[in-house]
Amino acid sequence: MGILSWIVLGLIVGVLAKWIMPGKDPGGFFVTILIGIAGAFIGGFISRFLGFGSFRGFDLYSLLIAIGGAVLLLAGYRAIKK
Repeated sequence: MGILSWIVLGLIVGVLAKWIMPGKDPGGFFVTILIGIAGAFIGGFISRFLGFGSFRGFDLYSLLIAIGGAVLLLAGYRAIKK
């Protein structure tokens, strides 16, 4: 997937990650988008590092990987915040 694809996927993933892990995090809509984009990058990096292969576009597998990365990012932020 290209950079633009990860950004678009990150927009969707940010909203889904906040839906999965609701809570009082700083920021609003734009922070949610940034969390989704960063989560998509983290999920993609981890999956490639573990040898799951590269992604060819938007599919369920890449969406789940990106959501996992965003949820991991939110959990890590909340752990550091406490």
